[in-house]
Amino acid sequence: MQAKPQKPEKELVIVTGISGAGKASALRAFEDLGYHAVDNLPLELLLEFAALVRKSDEVSQAAIVVDVREGATLDRLPEILIGVRKLLPTRVVFLDAQDAVLVRRYSETRRPHPLGRAETVSRSIVEERQLLDPIRNVADTLIDTSNFNVHQLRAHILDRFGHEDQTKHLLVTCLSFGFKNGVPLDADMVFDVRFLPNPHFVPEFRKLTGLDPKVAAYVRKFSQTREFLDKVTDLMLFLLPHYVQEGKSYLTVAFGCTGGQHRSVMMAEEMSKRLKKAGYQVKAVHRDMPR
Repeated sequence: MQAKPQKPEKELVIVTGISGAGKASALRAFEDLGYHAVDNLPLELLLEFAALVRKSDEVSQAAIVVDVREGATLDRLPEILIGVRKLLPTRVVFLDAQDAVLVRRYSETRRPHPLGRAETVSRSIVEERQLLDPIRNVADTLIDTSNFNVHQLRAHILDRFGHEDQTKHLLVTCLSFGFKNGVPLDADMVFDVRFLPNPHFVPEFRKLTGLDPKVAAYVRKFSQTREFLDKVTDLMLFLLPHYVQEGKSYLTVAFGCTGGQHRSVMMAEEMSKRLKKAGYQVKAVHRDMPR
């Protein structure tokens, strides 16, 4: 007799963040993953909604958007969240993006900012950040959408939240980036590798990336590279079991160089290999590497 498939564990995901960062697209991605999706649920109903999900035989996973449209009651979310988490496992996903990217998106869509037309978009973004700061502080996951289009954001959500039994796995993202393009907003840890000799100044390496074996070998040949990798590996292998024990599901470790093409790429790839060898679920992502 074939065993019945187990139902997914109960879970509520609260999607929030800065207007223009992609909350609507993220909610649709959660819906594609089988979550019951609700946009702009009034905060007064959040506890009642969580109780309904807990009791429901049909809905096991739900995702809702809560944002600045909520108005004056928004600052009550951290307090309400305490009660909600007593009813069922709840994660807060905060979407953010660089100010310049948000302004460009509003310019392209010609949509007004939710806070109104009385101020410029730039000023409204500053005000919104102040209003959402208490929520950002209680977020479990921060996603920087600055370099995502709609399709890339959907793929990121599906990749990051589509794993089975997420409560028992820690997904580590080794991210490379260039400081000239800004520090990733969603990085949990940032390592600056600009102290290493730069392959950019070697003519034969200039147009290559850290994925090229010759570039990787060049960066790796320096004693400070090997020592740095060993020390960071030791640190990560010390930290990761504690993050798992505390229930953290996702960790982003970022390595930055000047342009995000050579040294940081090599470091992210090497650290990814080392952590995979140690038995962790890891992926390498290269934000600023030329494609």
